[in-house]
This record gives sequence, structure tokens and C-alpha cells, in this order.
Amino acid sequence: MENNDSPNQRSSNSSSVDESSKNRQLEDFRENPQDQYMTTDQGVRISHTDDSLKAGSRGPLLMEDFHFREKMTHFDHESIPERVVHARGSGAHGYFQPYDNSMADFTKAKFLTDPNTKTPVFVRFSTVVGSRGSADTVRDVRGFATKFYTEQGNYDLVGNNIPVFFIQDANKFADLVHSIKPDPDNEMPQASAAHDTFWDFASLMPEINHMILWLLSDRGIPRSFRMMDGFGVHTFRFVNEAGKGRFVKFHWRSKLGSHSLVWDEAQKLAGKDPDWLRRDLWEAIEMGDYPEFELNVQIVEEEDEFKFNFDLLDATKIIPEELVPLRPIGKMILNRNPDNFFAETEQVAFHPGNLIPGIDVTNDPLLQGRLFSYIDTQINRFNSANFGEVPINRPVSLVHNHQGAGFMRQTINKGKVNYWPNSLGNGCPMMAPENKGAYVHYMEKVEGQKVRARSESFNDHYSQATLFWNSMTEPEKKHIVKAAHFELGKVMSKEIRQRMVGHFSKVSMDFAQRVAEGIGVEVPKDFDQKSTGHYEDNDASRKIKDGKSVKETSFVSMEKNKIETAKSRKVAILLEDGYDYCEVVQVKQALKEAGAHAKIVSKFHGMRKSSTGEEIETDKSHITTGSIMYDAIYIPEGEKSIEALLKEGDAVHFVNEAFKHCKAIATSGNGIALLQKAEVIGIDFADKSSEKVISDKGVVTAGKEADADEFASQFIEAIKKHRHWNREEKSMVPS
Repeated sequence: MENNDSPNQRSSNSSSVDESSKNRQLEDFRENPQDQYMTTDQGVRISHTDDSLKAGSRGPLLMEDFHFREKMTHFDHESIPERVVHARGSGAHGYFQPYDNSMADFTKAKFLTDPNTKTPVFVRFSTVVGSRGSADTVRDVRGFATKFYTEQGNYDLVGNNIPVFFIQDANKFADLVHSIKPDPDNEMPQASAAHDTFWDFASLMPEINHMILWLLSDRGIPRSFRMMDGFGVHTFRFVNEAGKGRFVKFHWRSKLGSHSLVWDEAQKLAGKDPDWLRRDLWEAIEMGDYPEFELNVQIVEEEDEFKFNFDLLDATKIIPEELVPLRPIGKMILNRNPDNFFAETEQVAFHPGNLIPGIDVTNDPLLQGRLFSYIDTQINRFNSANFGEVPINRPVSLVHNHQGAGFMRQTINKGKVNYWPNSLGNGCPMMAPENKGAYVHYMEKVEGQKVRARSESFNDHYSQATLFWNSMTEPEKKHIVKAAHFELGKVMSKEIRQRMVGHFSKVSMDFAQRVAEGIGVEVPKDFDQKSTGHYEDNDASRKIKDGKSVKETSFVSMEKNKIETAKSRKVAILLEDGYDYCEVVQVKQALKEAGAHAKIVSKFHGMRKSSTGEEIETDKSHITTGSIMYDAIYIPEGEKSIEALLKEGDAVHFVNEAFKHCKAIATSGNGIALLQKAEVIGIDFADKSSEKVISDKGVVTAGKEADADEFASQFIEAIKKHRHWNREEKSMVPS
């Protein structure tokens, strides 16, 4: 039926929509599974769903079985094409709330200016290269995409856990992805850059060097989605009510800090629990350890655009925080897991072009290409332009336009009118004036020759890679070198390995020499970048080479910015029958008060009896877990328990592997013997009857007479360090 309300009435009706009903829109499509009869898709109740309709119990299936055909048709079409990149993901619901320091002077995006507003969000974390069936812990970039359901419409901040990108122009994106994906002839390797095609591409694209350093660093193997930072990567633009624009970079900072796995651990987890990061996120939210991230921005005035020795529009560059400090503007808390993985995590569709008033794009050539690519790939995945109608993608604000047909259309549009201008619909929906919240693109003067070219200001491909290397601690540098040994060690072509070391020599001769030593090539004495067939090296942008710069930036180092906390850390308690019950209870309570989670690990599942008769139930058996799944280990006192552990190869391995991975380890009394057998400490390391508590490089020991509170306190302090890298020198620990 045609709606004959006047334009003023229509506007009034729209504005009177109950706020609570807007916030419920995402919930309207969630069924309550309690006390419901099973039905067909048409709502007809079903009395039997275990058997097909047949001509006799052993006869042929009858095509009139509409229930079977509907059920099977749904199953046959359950999958949609997986994403070309970011196929494997994990998601969570939550909210964003700005701080009191209003950003109204910088942007008219309302969700950033009112500290009383909690904006619903859905965040999807992901790996980039692998398929949906690959492992979580592979060395890769991690996606960090956030959908804000604001009152002005949906805003998507589509970022990664690394602030720079591989390439500068989107025209090279297909080549990049083709090179890093499994080889087309044999579909190997899966979820890995460690093969010839990727490094061939990398060795011919000097602009990739900065990103390579980040990828080879510990950022490439995060400990948890909850313990990694996120970045918008590109330079965007804030626009305020007065129409003034400023450049802006977005940064998410984890409140738990940014922490990593070690490579040996990551590889083992891929086999032991390929869902490690997914499971960690899910379980943390279920336990109430809600992940928190702080949103920060770097703001650059337009008149300062060319004051740096790099181009703000170059996605392979960062703005060092020493030059433009971070400004914290709000926090995000993820407090609810999805109800259905496919309907939410798999069907959520992000797009950098989902913008709201107050946020605009810049002329970054990589970002410009993504504005086309994302919308195009979502249409391919959903086989429809109506993917925005899927509940997880629907905005909480009103949607009113003439786009009312196509596959998957779910809204029932009323009336005759589906065009504009019109008079039959009283001119509705009408265009909104700017002062009523309409999106207006930032006015920027654009002129130039139509060319296929790259700005000279993009020509510096080494200085920020050098900046990154110089800013690392020595343990972090060692990890980068070892990662390069693994990645390039898998490359069969010596010529490609040689070219990469040539590039590394222009980043740092020290770095190049350390990498070359492990992959069987020599460092070239005079590497000429021109031999790669690409851009000339003019040692920096000729236009801005004298701009602001720094030689080191401590903010890119995970170790220099480590947040020390035991909150949400996982601690394995190794014991068998005969343990000291009082000590276990006391240490567990101290861990709980510090926010850590302790699990009992024994040879078998079941109840374990203490030396005084109390019982504790085992959480995990050795066959179902390993030290790689915990952040720390505690072995309680108890003569019979320790005697049993000394005879268990899995227990000894558990300890020496945790030591090799630089984790906190604590034991007391007779437990010291287990550390000695695992070659963690020397034979004369400690007196098991001493009153002392000794903490050395993350190994905490105490005699039987030591103070239990001090023992627990020292252990928690060791856990807070996350890793004790000064133990890496002991390379002979068997594991």
C-alpha cells in the first residue's frame, strides 16, 4: 500500500523510533531454541526426521519427500565461497565507548564524541594467507576488522596487527596474493610464505622490505588475539563540523599488552590444537576475561603533510610516535561470543568504504584500490549485492533507499515508488541536508595528468626497515634472523635467496650477514637494487628527504612496550597422587587473585589424592595437552607425587620444553629434583629444605621451610614477564 504521509510526517515518524528497538535489531533474528517443536522452513511441524520417506522400509526414496529435499538442499548449499584472503577467522561482539576528552574538534563522527554512548561492535580476527581449514598459529599477518553499528550508520575499520603493508599500490595486490598462496601446480604449501614464489616476488619488489621485517618479527606469531595490537594501516582523514580536515592514523592497543608465541611453540600448537587462537578468544570471553582494546589516533594537520621524510599516503610507512604521539580516544570491550559461527563470523562483510560523516579516505593508492576490491569480493561471496541485509551486517540506523531487488532480498518494501525524483511518494526518501547528518565527501582540490606512475615520494624502500631493525632488542633481532633462516631456508632457488640478502644488506649489514650465514649465500659487496628491474633507489624522496625523521623508535618493539600482568594467564599444575594439598590450594588462590587460571595436569584424567587424603580432579591428561598450551608451570611439593613425575617422560618433557620456551616455572621441596632431571637447573642449585625462595631467570624454587606467600608472589612476578628471553642461551635443553 502506498504511504501518503507528508515528508514532514515521515521525518517525524523516523525520528520517533524507539532507541531500544534500534539496538534490538541485531537480536531480532536470534531464535530461542528452548521449548520449540522442529519445523520445516515454512513453519510446518515435523514428527520424524531420522528417516527418508520410502516405498517400504527397504524400498527406494520417494521424491515427494519434501522434508528430505528441503533439508538436503539446505545442506548442499550451506557453504559460501571462502574469502580469498582472511578466510580463517574468529569473531566476538562488544561495545566501544569514547573517553571524556571529546573529539568533536576533530571529527563529526558522533560515536567518537559522546562519552555516554556505547556503540555496539563486532570484531573479526583472522589469518591472511591460509584457507578456512588451516592452523591458527602460522606465521602470518592477522586481520583486525571492527564493525561499529553507529547511529549514523555502519562504520568499518578494516585493519591488521601490523601497521604497514607489503605493497604501495593496489594494482599489485593480485600479484602479491598469488605469490604467497599455495603454488598453482601442486597447491602447496598451505598457509605459509616459506616457498619460492613468494620470495621471488619479494626479492623483485623493494617496497616490501619494511613489511618483511615486521612479518619475520614476533608480531607474526601472536600469543593470542587478545594480546595483539591492531592498526588501520592507511592514513585516513578526520573532518569536523566546520569542514576542516586532518590526517589520521588509527591504532588499537591491547590492555593486556602485545605478546607472542615462540616459533617452536607455534609449530607444535598447529598440530596439537590448530584452533588455538580461536579457542583462546572464545574461552576468555566465556570465563569473563573480556578482551579490552584502547583506540588511539595520530593526528597530522594538513599543513604538515610534507614535513616528514616519508609520504603519509605510503602504506609501507609508519609515523614514528616520537614525531606524532598517540592520542587515546576510547576503549572497546569484547564481552559476547557469537551464537552461530556461520551466520555471524563467516557472513560478516567488511568494507573500508563503509564510512560515516566525519571520517573520509585519502589518496593512498592502496586504500583507493581496496574501496573497489572489498565490495566486489563480498558480492562474489554472497552472489548478491544484498549482503547488507544479513543480520550481522545490518545497521542499527534506519535504511531507506530504492535498492529493493536482487538475490537474498529480505526487506519488504511497500508502495509503488522505487525511483527518485518522484511525486507519487511525496518525494521520499529524500536527500538529507548536511546539517541533518548527511555524508559529504571532503572537498579536496584534485588535478594532474592521467598517468600510470608512482610518486617519487614513495621511492624510499629501506630507511623504515632499518628503523625497525635498529629499534629491536637483541632477543627480538635473534627471532627475526631465525625466522628468516626458516622462511628462506625453504626457498630452493639460491638466486632468490641471494637477492633477498642483497636487499637486507641495504637494511642492515649486520642483519644481512646473520641471515646469509644460515641460508648458504654470501652478502653481496655492492648490491644494486636496479638489478631487480623495478624502481630506482634515490635514497629517499627527493621532495621530502629533509623532513622529520628518527633513527630509532622504541614503540615498534614488543619487549620495550611489554605490559606485565598475570591476568588471564594459563598455568599448568603438574602433580600425581601424594602432592601437598595445602600448598596447591594456597598457590591456586594466589593465582586466582592475580587473575590467572590454573589447570591440574596429570598422567590420566580422574581424581588425584593428596598426601593427606584430600582429592583434586585432573583437568587435562598429558596426552591431551602440553606445555605449549600454558604460560607457566607449577610443580607442588609431595614426595610420592614427585617420584611418579620423575618416572613420566611426558612430565619431564613438559618441564624442559617450557624452560626452552622461556616460561615461568615454580616448584618447592622435592619438586626441585624434577627440574634437575629436566636439566633446567644444576644438581647443586638449591637446598630442598631451605627457607629461601630463589627466583632466577623465571625459575622460582623454595625449600620446604620457605614462606608460601613469598613463593607464590615471586612466581606471579615471573609470570608477569611473559617470557624470560635471557634463558635462550641454554640451547641444549632437550624438548
